[in-house]
Amino acid sequence: MGNSLRLESLLSKIKNEYQGKKIVFTNGCFDLLHIGHVRYLKEAKAHGDILVVGINSDSSVQKIKGPTRPIQNENDRAEILASLECVDHTVIFSDETPINLIHKIRPNILVKGGDWKISEIVGSDFVLSYGGAVKSLQFIEGRSTTKIVEKSKC
Repeated sequence: MGNSLRLESLLSKIKNEYQGKKIVFTNGCFDLLHIGHVRYLKEAKAHGDILVVGINSDSSVQKIKGPTRPIQNENDRAEILASLECVDHTVIFSDETPINLIHKIRPNILVKGGDWKISEIVGSDFVLSYGGAVKSLQFIEGRSTTKIVEKSKC
């Protein structure tokens, strides 16, 4: 199980403890953890040694998803994800995209769900520019936080 870190602490670990390790990075809102998330994160971890998950802050989720989201606050979402065996670290970011985080972490592998084309994945050009890999992982149709929220309103 991992832990939620401030960016400075994460960068220190990458520099001092993770030399020679393959770092995988992904990001998202992860508002309500569901089976699609769990399978996706397990698959992401299988591509490297260390899985870092960028978590959108509450303010960035509101910009992306609207004023009724997130359902859970950023610290709870980060802790829940960090408790998964496959997740090594979570880090909260406030921008609408993780591009600044990707530039600082410089992951070996950048992944997103299969509903994203590689050319559309934020940071893909940057990661590819230094020899990293970008992967679009399997998407589980019909599994999303939005669908869960819609169903709960019935």
